[in-house]
Amino acid sequence: MPKTDSFFNPEQYATVAERIELFYSRYPQGRINTELVSRADGEITFKAVVFRDAAETDPAATGWASERVGDSDINTVACLENTETSAVGRALANLGFIASGRRPSREEMEKTLRARTALAFGRRRESPPSLQTRANARDDVLQLLAVAEQKGFSSLRAEIIRGRVGGYPGLVLPRIRKIESALRHWVRRHEL
Repeated sequence: MPKTDSFFNPEQYATVAERIELFYSRYPQGRINTELVSRADGEITFKAVVFRDAAETDPAATGWASERVGDSDINTVACLENTETSAVGRALANLGFIASGRRPSREEMEKTLRARTALAFGRRRESPPSLQTRANARDDVLQLLAVAEQKGFSSLRAEIIRGRVGGYPGLVLPRIRKIESALRHWVRRHEL
């Protein structure tokens, strides 16, 4: 199956609401938890975890979603909610609840269509960040790693992050900023 459709037919895709309905009909004692992972610089990231039973301690599936405020009409007024819904849809798809013959949810395909439309009408993305901006962000992450390690952050995980952030060619700036945000969140949680 191709990764993109030249013609998007929404009837071929299930909504996240349909996936949720299927999940609870099969696992009435199940639960879906969401977590706002980051909300910075106009970008929102959610993680969703799905448990098939109330007694489960490890999730049966996870899903992540990230959206930018203002990227579409819906993200202008309800970006937080839209991102959370997308994460739930991805987690349920990872568990096998697609409710149609296609894995992406209708909402994900509509997002793709919005992005294509924006490109077709000449909307351009921001110019790439300068090397100095990227270097500063990398240095911020490395300093945060040192602080986190002092508070008990795993040395193995820190080395992996150092390798990814500092390696050649290195990560793109949005990814570095996500790592920085996650590290700041971790450090805040462990300051108590």
